[in-house]
Amino acid sequence: MTHFRPCIDLHGGKVKQIVGGTLTDGGGGLVINHESAHSAAWFADRYRQDDVRGGHVIQLGPGNETAARAALAAFPGGLQIGGGIHLTNAADWLEAGASHVIVTSHLFSPEGKFLPDRLAQLVAEIGRSRLVIDLSCRRHEDGWIVCMNRWQTKTDLPVTRATLTSLADSCDEFLIHAADVEGKRAGMDDTLIARLGEWSLLPITYAGGARQLSDLPHTHHLSQGRVDLTIGSALDLFGGTLPYADCLQWNHQHP
Repeated sequence: MTHFRPCIDLHGGKVKQIVGGTLTDGGGGLVINHESAHSAAWFADRYRQDDVRGGHVIQLGPGNETAARAALAAFPGGLQIGGGIHLTNAADWLEAGASHVIVTSHLFSPEGKFLPDRLAQLVAEIGRSRLVIDLSCRRHEDGWIVCMNRWQTKTDLPVTRATLTSLADSCDEFLIHAADVEGKRAGMDDTLIARLGEWSLLPITYAGGARQLSDLPHTHHLSQGRVDLTIGSALDLFGGTLPYADCLQWNHQHP
């Protein structure tokens, strides 16, 4: 059954909703949909009170660690943490209260070459049950290619059935942002959602382009109920028009 999963995106220590494709090292051209007056801990506590679990805290660049730790402390065991996670700090983030760590860039060379030995080391350090592999991607030719470094660098890893199958023994879940539509509130990548439902052997969360409550049953239909949906910029919590309360109600009606 497809469920709504919440998010807390951090940029410069603040909770923001950003058009994902505009993130660059230099910061030029950054498009911010919403910057919240509330702290990351406020959102985490709200999710705790509503018992909506499995959301992700994503650190988009430096300067977010204090806010991220405060969020995890506000909802121990209820949130996953991503952004700058690697072998030497993964266990520390779990001790800080994260249910899982989310990893992308650490699994690749600076040029984008997948490094399976790094994944094996990480699994040996924290166990596959506490690891989420982020396969956030962009469209490439007739498919999708994993992108790292805030979705700026294309890797050599395609998003395919073979990739998901080969990684399934090394993690507990997958997280996939469709970077081409992330934050635009202009529609989801329906084809990608359908393929993920066909291919994945594990729980998987999709993010990117959701804008209305009907996207939840739509995702359920496309993925045969095998893909959960993160909704960010469209939520009233983040300046959008979709009531967060309606998403909670969907979860309660479809346990």
